[in-house]
Amino acid sequence: MSGLLRIHWAIAPKTAPRPLINCNRCGTVKAYCSSGKFRVNANGKRIDVWLIYRCVDCDNSWNFGIFERCNRRDIEAALLQALESNDPALARRHSFDVVALRSRIGRVEEFSDVAVLKRRLGDTREAATVLELQLGLEMPTSLRLDRLLAGELGISRSRLQALGEKRLLTFGPDGAKSLRKPAREGVIRIDLTSEPDRQTIISAAGG
Repeated sequence: MSGLLRIHWAIAPKTAPRPLINCNRCGTVKAYCSSGKFRVNANGKRIDVWLIYRCVDCDNSWNFGIFERCNRRDIEAALLQALESNDPALARRHSFDVVALRSRIGRVEEFSDVAVLKRRLGDTREAATVLELQLGLEMPTSLRLDRLLAGELGISRSRLQALGEKRLLTFGPDGAKSLRKPAREGVIRIDLTSEPDRQTIISAAGG
């Protein structure tokens, strides 16, 4: 009898998006990286908060607005403390907000490198032939689903596409089309019954 093996993948992007800004020191467009530091300026009851970015070449600064002319009472005390103490998790979250960055700077360089933490869910008494991958994303990534699966499972993207076309790989209503789109949260099922190297694939998946 076939067995279903469930594995959770916690996916976290490694490199934050970098806005491309006309650096007045370098005299040309340069990539800027988050410094992980906030600047908090209080003027009476009004507060301005920026995440400080630095030019990758000359260290020139650019401030990415988080709060502008905001009433102090509208910011929770815990959040204000996190901003003033340069909380790393909060700085990371804002540095990966590519939508907000694009609203301020039209050109943003994105990266697709991710870290994947794999955790087996439960157990199966039978030899597993169906793999269920539960994808959890810390935040959105530009990495395509087929590239993620190919890299982590050790199989080619063309083979993944063939499995999708045969409905042996399913993920959402779009089916095989999802493979060409950025990875997102959801459940992928791969029927490996006819795959001779299924144990190698399962081991790579975290089984």
